[in-house]
Amino acid sequence: MTRFTSVAAFDAALAALPRADAAARAAASARQARLTKPPGSLGRLEDIALFMAAWQGNARPRFDTGRVAIFAGNHGVAARGVSAFPPAVTAQMVANFQVGGAAINALAATAGLSLTIVPLSLARPTGDITIEPAMSAAECLDALDAGAAAVTPGLDLFVPGEMGIGNTTPAAALCAASYGGAAVDWVGPGTGVAGDALAAKVAAVDAALVRHADATTPFERLRRLGGREIAAIAGAILAARAARVPVLLDGFITGAALAPLAAAQPAIVDHCLAGHVSAEPGHARLLARLGLAPLLALDMRLGEASGAALAATLVRAALAAHNGMATFDQAGVSEA
Repeated sequence: MTRFTSVAAFDAALAALPRADAAARAAASARQARLTKPPGSLGRLEDIALFMAAWQGNARPRFDTGRVAIFAGNHGVAARGVSAFPPAVTAQMVANFQVGGAAINALAATAGLSLTIVPLSLARPTGDITIEPAMSAAECLDALDAGAAAVTPGLDLFVPGEMGIGNTTPAAALCAASYGGAAVDWVGPGTGVAGDALAAKVAAVDAALVRHADATTPFERLRRLGGREIAAIAGAILAARAARVPVLLDGFITGAALAPLAAAQPAIVDHCLAGHVSAEPGHARLLARLGLAPLLALDMRLGEASGAALAATLVRAALAAHNGMATFDQAGVSEA
């Protein structure tokens, strides 16, 4: 099991990424070529099956055990009026997840995914990123470890999600720090802010980028500009890569957690699928920088891993077709 006991351990894990199983992918591709359909006629469903085969190391990949893990954290920058909701909503929504009353509860169940909720020091918001680092090094390592702990042996698919009032603000800052551009290029309405609140959000990201301009490594960007739930997602994605567990990403926040890692080590994206493109304006731009094509585009912007959980049904369908269809030989169907 991956642990981030030091910054050096984090850096080492990012530098030594396992590769996909090329032989398993080739075997899955050979099976695809023999199934009773014209080559490529199932489009991206075929790509998904090959992706899953490569990362599971199995020409007949499975989807028996999938997990959604929602990481929750609060942000000091929320006090600057960057969200339409107060920080107390984070804990209230965590309670809602725990009793089964949120959208993700319904969508995870529909997709056949278990659901884990990981609250991270909700009573202690991170530092206000406009004037100080979000976390100390020890706090950031703890958050990375909390994410890694959610990736347990035997998973066929891992779906990270988040809850944190104000977290599109640090997400925008992480994207700008990782891929360039001004705050206005990455800031969107989030929970629905407009007017003065949106202007305050842009100003907060601008101030954070100036304050932390010397944060140039993935760890330092996560530590200074991120949040506990964002760092936890980054830790979970990196731990999943170490275990060769495929990851299905949700929206802007989960992508932003990956951004500082991917800017330094683009190959970290290889074991990830983008579940959807959200209505948050920066998300499409971020997916383009990550080199990921979303499976769905439904104008969702809820977070909670809701879009990714819905996309997991496509992964399930892709594997059902790949594993369940007959070959030309088995069906006695003539080939072209």
